[in-house]
Amino acid sequence: LAAPARAEGSTAAAEEVQIEVLHLPEPCSPKSKKGDLLNAHYDGFLASDGSKFYCSRTQNEGHPKWFVLGVGQVIKGLDIAMMNMCPGEKRKVTIPPSLAYGQQGYAQGKIPPNATLIFEIELYAVNKGPRSVEAFNQIDKDGDKKLSELEISQYLKEEFARDGKKRHPSAHNEILADIFKKNDHDGDGFISAKEYNVYQHDEL
Repeated sequence: LAAPARAEGSTAAAEEVQIEVLHLPEPCSPKSKKGDLLNAHYDGFLASDGSKFYCSRTQNEGHPKWFVLGVGQVIKGLDIAMMNMCPGEKRKVTIPPSLAYGQQGYAQGKIPPNATLIFEIELYAVNKGPRSVEAFNQIDKDGDKKLSELEISQYLKEEFARDGKKRHPSAHNEILADIFKKNDHDGDGFISAKEYNVYQHDEL
């Protein structure tokens, strides 16, 4: 009976994300937390043979990727691996299959079933996430605790101007419509503070 128990213990240990810090800037702040908007480059390798399956520098004209931490925009292992990271920090992380693509794998990404993944990550920026209280108040220009289409439209214009990417004019309206479709749950044409907070489910 001792052997299986030991085997179980070893798989449990393997189910965690292993983090190796390659470079830590001084001072190291702000540290990333759930809900922050991160900007990072990362390369992905298969642990089995070291082959590279992903490189953010060769995608999207080499721009670092933006994503919100901790809400499932990336695989669970990366959400865990990039907590408490600061701008300029580099990490090498090993992610078990259960926190990556599991038994299914990801054929499109050339990731076989039950693959352990290694990522080398360089973090560039940690910003207040789009769903923070600060962001809500910033968009809510008239302070009535609900966001109108005009307020969100204005916010999108400012964000687009800031990142400087060329977009088709229709993209603005499509994103605006999508925001309301996903967030205006009661269909009153406004997004309330409660509807806006994408993290409310985690606090229940």
